[in-house]
Amino acid sequence: MTADNAIQPKLLWAEINTDAIAHNIRQLKAKLAPDVNLMAVVKADGYGHGAVPCARTALASGASFLGVARIEEALALRRAGIAAPILIFGYTPPDFTETLLTHQLHQTVYDMETARAYSAIAVKLRKKLTVHSKIDTGMNRLGFPVATDHKSINELVQSITTIADLPGIYLTGLSTHFATADNTDPTMAKEQLHKFNVIYEELLANNLNFNYLHTANSAALITLPEAHFNMVRPGIALYGLSPFDTPPLYEVELRPAMTLKSRIIHLKIVPSGTPVSYGATWRAQRPTRIATIPIGYADGYRRNLSSVGHMLVRGQKAPVVGRVCMDLTMLDVGHIPGVQTGDEVVVFGRQQDAIWSADELARQLGTINYEITAALTARVPKIYVRDSN
Repeated sequence: MTADNAIQPKLLWAEINTDAIAHNIRQLKAKLAPDVNLMAVVKADGYGHGAVPCARTALASGASFLGVARIEEALALRRAGIAAPILIFGYTPPDFTETLLTHQLHQTVYDMETARAYSAIAVKLRKKLTVHSKIDTGMNRLGFPVATDHKSINELVQSITTIADLPGIYLTGLSTHFATADNTDPTMAKEQLHKFNVIYEELLANNLNFNYLHTANSAALITLPEAHFNMVRPGIALYGLSPFDTPPLYEVELRPAMTLKSRIIHLKIVPSGTPVSYGATWRAQRPTRIATIPIGYADGYRRNLSSVGHMLVRGQKAPVVGRVCMDLTMLDVGHIPGVQTGDEVVVFGRQQDAIWSADELARQLGTINYEITAALTARVPKIYVRDSN
């Protein structure tokens, strides 16, 4: 067998438990009325978990819709044979209107110029492009802006009504996005919801209705049931990670789906005072053993974890020592008996009775759990397991 055809060595991998994803979807659906659709958000390669396997698991577990950020992500799902409705949240250039139509993708629209451009191309092709109109109730990122004065409301209603009347356009959805649904103070989220309701009621009064109304991300699904409408679009919660810094009392029971694992590839006994890694920024305070792990910042393991991070070895925390390198990181394992080359290392997840979670890692880095999983690079292979494995 040549090297090119050799099985990839199991030195660093993300283990994804699809049964955990299915469990999380069941937990989320239990919060919903029977007629509420669940859109599984699988953008950013399923938040680092693998978009195609996660989409398949989600659809088999009760999701009826998929959400992505970009057209490339939608096309990857279609190439994998996934036929479910897919909504693209972000911008797609009008030059790709035919591609949207060919693959029966739903496209978000939030400005009149782009909507007219989609319309013109769709008319030439004698087809209708399915779109969802997004309104900006406070995120100030994408969407038709919502103001509270009567004139601005009328202008917004007129814009959306105009889109609905464009030839070659089928307006089927209305959405917004919450900026603070994960906060303990619900004030702003409820203000955004009120603005959305005002616009929706005005549109109804203008004889415009929608098949899909969706505002609730993971946090709003859990804490703001009045925002469910007839579709919700959870993302991070699908993968068992909490959208909250401080979990609410009525948070659903989520199971993290990903464990990031590696192996010890080298062990070395060093005397007191020995420097480790670039810059000699860390020196052993006592004789100890240093383990080298094949993970670095090129894999998405942040350099900020130099001499402050931890990993799990034989069910115990082993501190990162010295600077994290591009491909390698060193651990002090002198306090852990019986460590051997080849031992499994958990970068985050559970090992024996010990847990070093993506949430804890995120707190250590001053970021959010989303970034921990989504930042893993393409050279970290994914292995899919089930509870029975």
